[in-house]
Amino acid sequence: MKFTFLLTAALAAFAVQASAQTATTTAAPRVAADQIATKKGPLTVQPITHGSVVFTWNGKTIYVDPYGGAAAYTGLAAPGVILITDIHGDHLDPKTLAGLSVGKAILVVPKAVADQLPTTYKSQVRILSNGQRLDTLGMTISAIPMYNLPEAADAMHPKGRGNGYVLNLGGKNVYLSGDTEDIAEMRALQGIDVAFVCMNLPYTMDVNQAAQGVLAFKPGIVYPYHYRGQNGLSDVDSFKKTVNTANKKIDVRLRNWYPVAK
Repeated sequence: MKFTFLLTAALAAFAVQASAQTATTTAAPRVAADQIATKKGPLTVQPITHGSVVFTWNGKTIYVDPYGGAAAYTGLAAPGVILITDIHGDHLDPKTLAGLSVGKAILVVPKAVADQLPTTYKSQVRILSNGQRLDTLGMTISAIPMYNLPEAADAMHPKGRGNGYVLNLGGKNVYLSGDTEDIAEMRALQGIDVAFVCMNLPYTMDVNQAAQGVLAFKPGIVYPYHYRGQNGLSDVDSFKKTVNTANKKIDVRLRNWYPVAK
């Protein structure tokens, strides 16, 4: 009887260990999250991949452009708000959305995205056009233009189709560029505490354009993100050097947004 008990306990322990190992290997790797102080507690910044990031603040969770498969979000709280910037598959990813617990989330999107979302999300959608604002769940979400230069009807990102966003979270202004170049609207931003700025040719802008745009609006902290282009990863070290040579006060935070090759 004693031997049977010990054998059962050993098998149970092995099963738990095997289960833990399986969970560890199936969950997507992530870089460590950052925390930024606000008037209503810390803002947690969790890079996911490419243009995807998750914010946790004041008991709320915000997913930005959820993409890359639901496994990338394993262990994170279900979103209360989802922001989608554009119609391209690295921003609007119905397969990833379908694998996430989004039933209680508000989806803040431009009209072009709303038109392509599955009808199951219709009641959750809030459409914002460039220049519009939504106050919800104690935060403010403003839609900012994002587009290619020179402006053209056949551009990959024409003006007015997609949204960048500025979030006000506990007195901190957080800018998400979406797919853009260093447009006048970005350069004119004021009071941005944290910025996420893209740099991947031929879709958005090169490293120098991104640096010059950032030097124009002077965010307190800037994260280069969305920096994989046709020829691989952009030189974010060069971006940091260019920015900090001209302005040492801007905190350029380099994080690995591509922990797993896709």
